[in-house]
Amino acid sequence: MTQANLAARLETLSSLVAERLRRAVPLGPPPFAPLGAMQGYHLGWYGADLQPLAQPLEAGKRLRSALCLLVCEALAGRIDPALSVATGIELVHNFSLIHDDIQDESETRRHRPTVWKLWGTAQAINVGDAMYTAAYLAMLDDSPLQCEQRVEAIRVLGEACLRLVEGQYLDLELQHGPLPDFAQYEAMVGRKTAALLAASAELGALCAGAEPPTRARYHELGRCLGLAFQFQDDVLGVWGDERVTGKSAAADIRSGKKSLPVVLALQRATPAQTEALRRLYALPTRDERAAAEVLHLFDQLGVRAEAERLVERQYRAALDALEAAPGRAEVKHLLAELITSLRARAA
Repeated sequence: MTQANLAARLETLSSLVAERLRRAVPLGPPPFAPLGAMQGYHLGWYGADLQPLAQPLEAGKRLRSALCLLVCEALAGRIDPALSVATGIELVHNFSLIHDDIQDESETRRHRPTVWKLWGTAQAINVGDAMYTAAYLAMLDDSPLQCEQRVEAIRVLGEACLRLVEGQYLDLELQHGPLPDFAQYEAMVGRKTAALLAASAELGALCAGAEPPTRARYHELGRCLGLAFQFQDDVLGVWGDERVTGKSAAADIRSGKKSLPVVLALQRATPAQTEALRRLYALPTRDERAAAEVLHLFDQLGVRAEAERLVERQYRAALDALEAAPGRAEVKHLLAELITSLRARAA
């Protein structure tokens, strides 16, 4: 399976989910049409004037829904049992992004103003809430699942949403508190990033009618993939190529993000180095000189190599979980290609 074949397959799955998303997020009757259009704006269908775009924005891989659909195909030989659930997963993910932008005060996403930046925090909360609700309604739409499977799917996704919110809560707590240790950091990313990916893979198995042990293996695959993805994001946030990432070099240092590199630095630092890190991260912002000082400390402590090792370990764990799980060889190979392609990403 070549990268071109993988990209084509992901594009096909994304298009199928896009059709369901359009149905799940209608404009609605007046006076509520703008609420639907604001959701469509976030999804890349509308402009800031709430008019349809001639060409919708590129949606990307839609990793979570693709993972759900491919796991279902690996076990059942078809994707249709998981289409409605995959749509719900995609809506939950996007709801979380809308609210995350509010909480982080992020003014842009995908090179466009965020929902809250255009229409205010209060309305952005409404847009996110509407999308969250649409996710569960989508899971009830035109689904071949048995009633018991639908109820269980709603439970699994609901528990993942609770973990996600817990992760966001911890993230905000950590950003306003002292520098965290690795256990605190991993507890946060294990919820904020890994929980929904773990649920996505498990839900694919559930939709295929898999028994609990198989569901657990795919859940573990998604969990490891989520940790790897976030660890890698944190590495790119410090050492990524700004021509590829679209962010300035050492962007996470400048913003004071309590990410993997600083957590690893604290594990390895001498008392004097620890004091220097705490002083630098206590600043309201870090200018070029302060950011350079942090980077120098990271270099002294071998942080980048250790972070890359942890990224590699988690991607390897995801591949090991996939290898241990049942499923059709050709689809498992495609899943392995997907995991490998994510490891190679530069943004």
